Amino acid sequence: MDLERIWNSWHDAKSFSGVFSARDEHGVIFEKCCGFRNLSEKLPNNSDTAFGIASGTKLFTGLAVCKLIDERKLSLDDKLWDVLPYDHGLINRKVTIYHLLTHTSGIGDYIDEETPNSYEHEQELTNKYPVYLWDRMEYYLQMITPLPQKFEPGSRFGYSNAGFVMLGLVIEAASGKSYQQYVKDEIIHKLNLRHTGFYRMDALPANTAYGYIETESGFWQTNIFKLPIIGGSDGGLFTCAQDLDILWRALFDGRILSDNMLQAFLKPQVKRNDVKSYGLGVYRFDHGKNTVFYAVGGDFGVDFFTAYFPEKKITVSALGNTEIDTFPLFNMLLSES
Repeated sequence: MDLERIWNSWHDAKSFSGVFSARDEHGVIFEKCCGFRNLSEKLPNNSDTAFGIASGTKLFTGLAVCKLIDERKLSLDDKLWDVLPYDHGLINRKVTIYHLLTHTSGIGDYIDEETPNSYEHEQELTNKYPVYLWDRMEYYLQMITPLPQKFEPGSRFGYSNAGFVMLGLVIEAASGKSYQQYVKDEIIHKLNLRHTGFYRMDALPANTAYGYIETESGFWQTNIFKLPIIGGSDGGLFTCAQDLDILWRALFDGRILSDNMLQAFLKPQVKRNDVKSYGLGVYRFDHGKNTVFYAVGGDFGVDFFTAYFPEKKITVSALGNTEIDTFPLFNMLLSES
């Protein structure tokens, strides 16, 4: 894999703001740090800068649920209505933890990325429900439970932010801790991830990138009024390239899940097409004898992917703090896997 050639072939390489990092067992093998974590102060992004990863958080949520299954506090067959002490409104009583983890629940989605203009809908939602109030998982229920079912549970894959919100509430019910605290205790601290956390948008720690949105007039503004004040189980975690490398290697070294649970987590539970599938919180790409596992995320002022290539034992991550689309870069990596 010629990473420098792939980078130089990407048409947005010169305008990217963020970190593109590839690492093997011995450390960094290729890295580009571009743009600014603080545009006003001209503070540059660097190798240790933490970035918001939006839906990349679902990787952590899937791992947290699977850890609770390992601890026998949950099972994949548990029904959502039996686990949570809430009125779930129009959510189908047949929805299970498995359905939620695999995006096959069919529950109504408060941010439905399968519909056109999802960004506009998200803006309308945050106007109605100010983001400074989104500081606990229960707050999301009023935006989800009144929504009609999209499809019968288990009938197809339908990417679901709401499904992973409900998994956050499941984690809280099973662990007795807040979602954020459980992930912090059981994943972040245990793996010594030094710059990973659910940071408040109005109190970002040192060397953390602000997310930037370019307005129609060409003015750059931060995303503080666009995203929840603190991340939840469907998105909003901050992390850095080194911590992602540690996470992937810990996962494949068997330091997060049991052998059986790891195989279930990585197994292609739902086929997307001939080469792409989804496990229990992670995407999978199979090309010939080569397999790549990955997570992606994007939102206002955020663009992200991270991938692990088991055959090469290489981690590649792109963490961006603007909305420049890194998916073409990711697709070039996949094509050479």
